[in-house]
Amino acid sequence: MPTPLTYLLVDGHNVINAWPELKREHRIASRRHLARTELLKRLRNLQDMSGMQVVVVFDGARQGTNEEREPQGLQIIFADPGTTADTIIERLVAKYIQERPMRVVSADGMIRETILSLGAEWYSPEILRSLCDGAETSMRARLA
Repeated sequence: MPTPLTYLLVDGHNVINAWPELKREHRIASRRHLARTELLKRLRNLQDMSGMQVVVVFDGARQGTNEEREPQGLQIIFADPGTTADTIIERLVAKYIQERPMRVVSADGMIRETILSLGAEWYSPEILRSLCDGAETSMRARLA
């Protein structure tokens, strides 16, 4: 029986605020989209090179929970204004941890404790940066 696909759940705004170069862009309203675009680009590269399914959850600015799924790409979820990305991540881990390996990226200590108690792995935003850097190095080596 094949090994189930590992899911990497990323708290998008949490990572944006933890990575200085993204945080700088995000502070300027007219450039916020650039921070999100850069994060998603790096996560696409990681997904392509690692084989993990990456799910990015953002705290919502839109009405109602909204989900986007790129063909063979990232799954992006925007939480509704009354729900946080943390809540969605916790629910996803609780629902799917028995079916597949789950890893969560967040700098939030409460999320870390909750998802670890549910059986998921936890990564800091710094670990995610290292994974993205490694994926991009591997990608460049393949293309050279």
